[in-house]
Amino acid sequence: MTDLVRLEVEAGIGTIRLDRPPMNALNAEIQEGLLAVAAEATTRKDVAAVVVYGGEKVFAAGADIKEMETMSYTDMVDRSVLLQEFTKAIAAIPKPTVAAITGYALGGGCEVALACDFRVVAEDAKLGQPEISLGIIPGAGGTQRLARLVGPARAKDLVFSGRFVDAAEALAIGLVDEVVPAADVYTAARARVARYVGGPSYAVRAAKEAIDRGLEVDLETGLEIERILFAGTFATRDRAIGMRHFVDKGKGPAPFEGA
Repeated sequence: MTDLVRLEVEAGIGTIRLDRPPMNALNAEIQEGLLAVAAEATTRKDVAAVVVYGGEKVFAAGADIKEMETMSYTDMVDRSVLLQEFTKAIAAIPKPTVAAITGYALGGGCEVALACDFRVVAEDAKLGQPEISLGIIPGAGGTQRLARLVGPARAKDLVFSGRFVDAAEALAIGLVDEVVPAADVYTAARARVARYVGGPSYAVRAAKEAIDRGLEVDLETGLEIERILFAGTFATRDRAIGMRHFVDKGKGPAPFEGA
């Protein structure tokens, strides 16, 4: 485990905190740290939702270019596996996740945000995939998750040009979900996922898997994924609790156990 990435847990919400001042450049140590804390957040029963946060000044301003500049093709053939794996690990956390973005989320930083379910950004935030200006392309999911989120034409514009988008444009094109004053980003991100704490965690997990896996396949296959996961929720105690609560009391939150 590295000191540059840590998981802090409070009131059912785990915060994955990037801490490599001044810009949270995503070097190999941070990438490996994100792999580790994503696995921890996945398995911990006291974590119902996750916030990924870079601090009050910056989310993450991309990969560590000084580290990459001297790497050969064969070096990067090996290293590119980690580049994909750490964002895949975040995307695979089977709980609601939100990126709390202040300052810059660029390159690998934007790809970390794309791996989350939601994105809350500061009014003065900037996002983008500027890899083209270095003579390369995004390598941690940017060409794939961005296109799925905002559509291929908008993704091509951002990737081909390498330009930054401000918070207003990011909201307009569907790249982010909420824009708030910079001082309120972390609080707003926690509020966005706090609603899932105390809920039927295995049903939420199944819903996330159905949506994410369904996006990768044709409709018929997606419906079969949904059918199997839907039937699987009937093996949980929370399904019985939720249905009995509805029959007995109607509306209102059921006393789910997360099991």
